[in-house]
Amino acid sequence: MAIKHWIAGAALAAFAGVGAFVYLGAGQSAAPESTFVLLDGSRQSTADLRGKVTLVNFWATSCTTCVAEMPEIVATYNKYSGKGFDTLAVAMSYDPPSYVVNFTETRKLPFKVAIDNTGAVARAWGDVKLTPSTFIVNKRGEIVKSYVGAPDFPELHRLIEKLLAET
Repeated sequence: MAIKHWIAGAALAAFAGVGAFVYLGAGQSAAPESTFVLLDGSRQSTADLRGKVTLVNFWATSCTTCVAEMPEIVATYNKYSGKGFDTLAVAMSYDPPSYVVNFTETRKLPFKVAIDNTGAVARAWGDVKLTPSTFIVNKRGEIVKSYVGAPDFPELHRLIEKLLAET
């Protein structure tokens, strides 16, 4: 019986240690090197994200959650863009470019939109297959938080404010 309690205690301690590691930000990793091809044909690299807090959102026009969360992403961008925050929406490789352009224009998306024609960007960012998948990148180019599905926007705003306050 004592061994079972010891094993349970050791497992609990290990989980707590991993949780603290992730919670305290020690698990941050550099955003992967990748090149985003924007709708206007220009290119932006991961290195270009440094110096700003950036939300990188993988989405598709056929994804109902993506479409539903887009007004909140626009509102978040509008709220923080003048304070050193940026947003980059990356359309998945299976999304027809004409649909992405139409969605971007009709919704008047105010931030950069890229099309991942080959799927290379999604693969580089952890082989993203589920949409929406959102990554928050700090000013140093490190991923500090990721979401699969729509983020909790009040929590996201608190995180953005904390990251913007960092030097």
